[in-house]
Amino acid sequence: MFRSLVMLVVLLAAAPAGAQLAAPNAAGVSMGHLHYQVQDVEANRRFWIALGGRPVQPGGSARQDPPFDPRDGVVLKFNDVLVFLTQGPSSGGTDGSIVNHVAFRVPMLSTVEAAGLAVERLAGFPGVASVRSPEGERVELFENAAKNLGFVQDAGSQDAVAERHNRPLEVPVAFHHIHLYLPAGQVPVAKAWYARMFGGVPGKRSNYDAVDLPGINLNFSENARPMVPTAGRMLDHIGFEVKGLEAFCRRPAAMGVIFDVPYAKDRAGIGKARITDPWGTSIELTEGLGSV
Repeated sequence: MFRSLVMLVVLLAAAPAGAQLAAPNAAGVSMGHLHYQVQDVEANRRFWIALGGRPVQPGGSARQDPPFDPRDGVVLKFNDVLVFLTQGPSSGGTDGSIVNHVAFRVPMLSTVEAAGLAVERLAGFPGVASVRSPEGERVELFENAAKNLGFVQDAGSQDAVAERHNRPLEVPVAFHHIHLYLPAGQVPVAKAWYARMFGGVPGKRSNYDAVDLPGINLNFSENARPMVPTAGRMLDHIGFEVKGLEAFCRRPAAMGVIFDVPYAKDRAGIGKARITDPWGTSIELTEGLGSV
């Protein structure tokens, strides 16, 4: 335990002062945020801080504080992703929805335990585990020793950013993947859709078909159980940060996507739009969170 505590202090001291979203790819896209609807915002805030999130204050000025709308609730900042917590009801957790779970990387699982979280190690898979939020939401964790982190790009792809999965993590915590559970026959369709829509790099993470974007690896699996859309679940939607969002919105429109919410700027000047993928994943597109 003493060694774990020492390592945690060392890692935190070595972390960059301000974790940030990844630089966009050639299409202008990177990972942006996860938006949770929870009953107890404060308890969930403590959970995400213990995992390594840094609280940022909504509602401040763009010059001094993040330009968030106060109605977005509490915001926690990690390397490659922001986590939004809003108080409100939900129809259930990620288990049972198209987005089955999200995952983070840490150098060692022992540092997470030292921060006070109960780590559930996965039998037969060294370095893989889960933690659960106060309301039962499962978050998967991978440490550097895990053997199923690597990402192999499909033939013809040579993206240097995607190679980060094949190197040890050098910060205390970073976002890793979102795992979608899809109906039979839809994995190759979803892989092609995400690669085309967001300029992602197709490949495989372990034995899963995947698409890589800066800051996130999207994994796809077949599941026989019917899955429900994410809207209204505890993880209500995921978000991608897009450079030149207004112009980018022509891409989904050209692919026949109907916008749930068309492009507009909010009161804080953040560009936003909302779509739903063909399988029920609600996706908010933003421009302006990357400067936080």
